[in-house]
Amino acid sequence: MTIHLSDFEKGASFDGDYDHALSKLQHRLEKIQVAHIVHGKRSVVMLEGWDGAGKGGIIKRMTGLLDPRYVKVWSIGAPTEEELGHHFLWRFWTRLPANRHIAIYDRSWYGRVLVERVEGFCTEREWKRSYDEINEFEAQQTDSGTAIVKLFIHITQKEQDKQLAERIDDPFKRWKTGTEDYRNRARREDYLDALHDMFARTDTRWAPWHVIDGNDRKAARIAALTCIADALEKHVPMKMPDADPAVVTLAREAFGYEPKD
Repeated sequence: MTIHLSDFEKGASFDGDYDHALSKLQHRLEKIQVAHIVHGKRSVVMLEGWDGAGKGGIIKRMTGLLDPRYVKVWSIGAPTEEELGHHFLWRFWTRLPANRHIAIYDRSWYGRVLVERVEGFCTEREWKRSYDEINEFEAQQTDSGTAIVKLFIHITQKEQDKQLAERIDDPFKRWKTGTEDYRNRARREDYLDALHDMFARTDTRWAPWHVIDGNDRKAARIAALTCIADALEKHVPMKMPDADPAVVTLAREAFGYEPKD
């Protein structure tokens, strides 16, 4: 199915008890992480989106109850000089999760076909070739047992301007914005063209795209966390093993433990 970002601009508010829904999802994600640990699974959750779309807020709430020993958040910026000396995917190979771990990416390898394409940081030949390279990279991960969840958080120009203004007004949010936000904003139509090409070329069976309407913050967070939880639960068995008989015996001898019915 063709993805058109204009289909994700309703900005409908969340209909329900937001705090209750968020808490329920966070506890669900907590159990999903335990299932990864117990069954030795690994997953990648990747978020792309406009500046000010709320990716960080979604990640913050996703990780709220997760064990930090088994989750890693990667904030992806411009490549270093060392990274520029390798294939563009090299720096992502080094950040892939091991068994029992979940890796979360705030921006990703799709920078090659978005900012690098639009801003001219790579050649046309390089970004056109990278669609196949990205698809093959993701296929290699899924074939080896890694789940990949790809989200794009979409907001309108009006909503982005509102968020950028709030970042200037709030002294504790000013660090989040800079001149590059306005360079990107000025080329929104170019980014839209690049995005629709990206969806058309990389929305695959093994790593499909999920677009989240980010024009209402609360609704977007619930939708994003629900999408992530649904996808990860399909990847990892949620049945927990029985208690180790040896541990049960030790507990019985130590403090008179008896299993609950």
